[in-house]
Amino acid sequence: MGLYAGVDLHARNSYFALVDAAGGRVLTKRDSNDSELIFRLLHPYKAELTGVVVESTFNWYWLVDGLMEAGFKVHLANPCAIQKYKGLKHADDESEAVWLADMLRLGILPEGYIYPREDRLVRDLLRKRMHLVKLRTSLINSLQNILARNGPVSLGAAKIKQLTEDHVSAHLDWNEDLALSGRVSKETIDYLTGQIRSIERVVEKKVQLKPEYDCLRTIPGVGAILSLTIMLETGPVDRFAKVGNYASYCRKVPVCWTSDGRKKGDANKKNGNKYLAWAFSEAAELARRFDATARAFYNRKASRTNFMIAHSALAHKLARAAYYIMRDQVPFDKEKLFALQLA
Repeated sequence: MGLYAGVDLHARNSYFALVDAAGGRVLTKRDSNDSELIFRLLHPYKAELTGVVVESTFNWYWLVDGLMEAGFKVHLANPCAIQKYKGLKHADDESEAVWLADMLRLGILPEGYIYPREDRLVRDLLRKRMHLVKLRTSLINSLQNILARNGPVSLGAAKIKQLTEDHVSAHLDWNEDLALSGRVSKETIDYLTGQIRSIERVVEKKVQLKPEYDCLRTIPGVGAILSLTIMLETGPVDRFAKVGNYASYCRKVPVCWTSDGRKKGDANKKNGNKYLAWAFSEAAELARRFDATARAFYNRKASRTNFMIAHSALAHKLARAAYYIMRDQVPFDKEKLFALQLA
C-alpha cells in the first residue's frame, strides 16, 4: 500500500499529512521547521512513500533540497495552478496538506520545476544583481528630483553613475544640507555600482562557456546580462514541450477569459516567470531602438494598434526566437523571425 505526503510549508513551522491509496489519513501533524525533526517524522514511512509534495512557497529551497538528499521522492507543487473547491466552509493547514497529498495520489498535481541547486544559486545571484539595480535606480531618480527642485538642473543617469568624475556635488555645494544629501546619494549609488559589477564578473565566469550564451547574444537587444538572465531563468529548454508553452512561461501571451464572445475576467497574470518577462520586455525596447528590422516590425504593428501592443508583440517574437535558439543552439536569424515583414 503506497503512501502520499503533503507539506503545507510556512515560515516557522509546517503541517504534514500522509494519506494512503484510498485517501485515508495516516498522519497529520504540525512540526517546527527543523530538518532533523522532519526527517525523523517521515523516516518510518520512507519505504512506503510514493512521494512528498511541497508547495512552492518563498522558502522551499532548504526543505526540498534536504528531502532529496535524504532519498525522498519530492514533488514541487505549483500554487498558481492549484484549484481548490470553492464551496468549502472551512479550510486550514491540515486540509491544505491533505489536499496536496491527495492531488499526488489522484495524479492531478500541477508540478513546478525543481531547479538544480548549483545552477539555482548562480541564478539567484543574478536576481540579487537585479535587486541592486532597482535600488540604484530609485536613488538616481531621487537625486535627479533633488537637482531639479533646487537648480533646476537636468542630469542624466549615465553622468550620475559615472565613477571617474563627480557631476553632482558642484550643483549642490551652495548649501550644506543639500550637499550632504547629494554626497550620501552619490556615494551609495557608486557603492551599488561596484557591487553590481562584482556580481556580473562572477556570474559571467561561471556560465559564459555554455553554447546557449553565445547564441542568445546574437538576438537584437540582448546583451551579456539579458543573455545570462534568459539562460539561467529558463533552465533546460526541453522541459517546455512547445514554443507556446515557453512564451506563456515568459508571460508573453494574452491573458483573458471569454465566454460567448464576451470578456469574463482576467486569468492569472502572475503565472509564469517575472524575470523572463522583464528580460524580453527589455530586449524588445532595445531591439526597437537599435535594430532596423525589429523597429520596422514595431512601427508597422503600432500603426495598426498602439505602442503597448506593438511592444508586447515584439517581446513575444523575441521570446519565441530565444526558445528555438536555445533548443537548437543556433544563432539568431531575422529572416525566420520577421519572414512576413521582409517579404
